Amino acid sequence: MAVGMHSARSRFDDGGSGDKTLSDNRLALLDQAFYEGHRAAGQKEVMQVGWVYERPVDLDRLRRFQDSLAGGLLGRLIERSPLPFGRHRWVTAPAPRPIRIAAGPRARAEVGDWFDECTQLPVDPEAGPGFRIDVQPLTDGSTAVSLVLSHYVIDGIGGALAVTEAILDMPRHLGYPPPRSRTRRQAVFQDAREAAREIPAVAHAFVAAIREARRRRDEDGRSTALRPRAVAERDSDQPVIAPSVWIRFPQDEWNARAAALGGSHSTLAAAFTARLDERMGREHGGSDGVPVLLTVNDRTTADDARAIAVKFVRARICTAGVTSDLKPARAAIKDALQRAQETVDDATQLVALTPFTPKRTWRRLAEYARDAPEQPAVCSNLGDTGPAAIRPDGSLCDAAFARGASQHLTQRWLDRIGSQVHVYYGTAAEMNMVTIYVCAFRPGVVNTRADLSALVAQVSDDFGLLGRIE
Repeated sequence: MAVGMHSARSRFDDGGSGDKTLSDNRLALLDQAFYEGHRAAGQKEVMQVGWVYERPVDLDRLRRFQDSLAGGLLGRLIERSPLPFGRHRWVTAPAPRPIRIAAGPRARAEVGDWFDECTQLPVDPEAGPGFRIDVQPLTDGSTAVSLVLSHYVIDGIGGALAVTEAILDMPRHLGYPPPRSRTRRQAVFQDAREAAREIPAVAHAFVAAIREARRRRDEDGRSTALRPRAVAERDSDQPVIAPSVWIRFPQDEWNARAAALGGSHSTLAAAFTARLDERMGREHGGSDGVPVLLTVNDRTTADDARAIAVKFVRARICTAGVTSDLKPARAAIKDALQRAQETVDDATQLVALTPFTPKRTWRRLAEYARDAPEQPAVCSNLGDTGPAAIRPDGSLCDAAFARGASQHLTQRWLDRIGSQVHVYYGTAAEMNMVTIYVCAFRPGVVNTRADLSALVAQVSDDFGLLGRIE
């Protein structure tokens, strides 16, 4: 995980090529780093948007929605450079596959399981498809709709923007070339020429990398000493899905409760995350309070085509009295945001090394992040959906959520992580709804969806809130 605040934009991402097409379709360096780091570590991350209608959906309108998605930020794939040190590029994706409609209905009580199953279906940022839509009729007459997209194609805020643009029929016209539009010789020449132009930035980053390596070497001793292990690592590649649930609250009640406790609606979401972490009994290296990693949107312009455009800010929230007074938590978050604005993150200087970083280094970096002693809880604020994003078939849905998920997790991987808390917070003003999606586990405490549902209900009650869990 990032420490401090890492912006997805870097001063090295501006290109420098006079060839507009060449510059426009290159991945931002941090987009490429995010993808290559996860790929080397065997991770596959996706985003999911889920909608529930208390009736059948309009399938023709849903197909139009899918076609419109393919005309925007989701209608692209990653094409690798033929050079081991080259920049990857965006190319136009082929037409999307047909929407998959389940043959028969499922019980409403199984809708959470169905959404989980959808996150494990094939999406691929290189081979495609980069996104997929699935529809599941339910036995009570309602319908669930799932959109799963590769996290390496777009992030949560960008995904919400792409959905909104698709529903409003606002194509992007990104101008990306089709796959393999360059011959191998052209690609080698162009990518080598670009790499040569970036040598000064690479040299500067190399010096910064030496300093960072020394700092991490000094921290390595405390990392394994402070990090608790919930269970012994098991030699099992058995596929698993980490427990997750979503809970909905009336937005006016959520906002009123936040104000009564002296905080804002987003402060209450961060405090909810910290309280959940505390109830799970997670440990964070012996320091007071719960370290919470907050996501901050860095997508400030409508034409921003980066896949990952977020900042991460780490705040430490003291949970003593947090359910009755949000003012200390609000102050801690404000202070963390201020410090992040005033601090230059040395790690951003390393981004120029991305194309030159071998797989073994990416794996070591992933292990370093995974084994860091604090292991913060994560609270991703996805903002308000807006009126369009809650109308995938052209009419207002009855419930919606957005979240991230991991594909092809194994028991060994969960054992290695030890525990996790990730909360996705979003609002829908038109529906008067706050949705919190929780992905969390800790062996012996939270092993199943039922365990997590009970815990989320307890945390809601701690704050004097009552929501509907699915």
